[in-house]
Amino acid sequence: MRTRAALVCAAAEVFDQVGYHGAGINRILATAGLTSGAMYFHFKSKEDLARAVMLEQASTLRLPAEPQGLQQLVDVTLTLAVELQSNTLLRAGVRLAVDQGGPALNDDSAYDWWARRFHGELDVARERGELREDVDGSEFAEVLVAAFTGTQLKSQISAGWSDLPERIVSLWRYLLPGVASAEALPQILLDPERGRQWV
Repeated sequence: MRTRAALVCAAAEVFDQVGYHGAGINRILATAGLTSGAMYFHFKSKEDLARAVMLEQASTLRLPAEPQGLQQLVDVTLTLAVELQSNTLLRAGVRLAVDQGGPALNDDSAYDWWARRFHGELDVARERGELREDVDGSEFAEVLVAAFTGTQLKSQISAGWSDLPERIVSLWRYLLPGVASAEALPQILLDPERGRQWV
């Protein structure tokens, strides 16, 4: 498993730097310090390796194990915003997920994983009375994934993710009034620094 982890880590580094089409197997192997035999023992192709990076993008994150509701959902998105500034595996996984010319073509499994994670927080928020009655948790989880994806992409292009935590705070300022109950809304803290609590 150590060899596989080294391959995924090296691939993430190369994909993060040059994207899917710019990444060659030889460069990934050189970065990992491994042979092609080691690579093909674990992965059938570059596409297979890229898919692993895409699906394992969250594996190094220190996120809370149990859903806690709306505040934690906000904090998780802020943590992702902070992590995208320096976490190579997350950054590479996100880059691959939005590249429709690579392994993400017609594959939304990475997005589905995050939507399920967000939906778990929304289920708890519903139980706690933190959501408006008309909010569909599953639907909003999908909206949030799409909104976060677009926001991080704009931040990457404009500022190399340096302003992403502030952009996510802005996103929530507009989203929260549409989903949070009147009682919960004033209690939700929107502070970019909350994204550093699990980093």
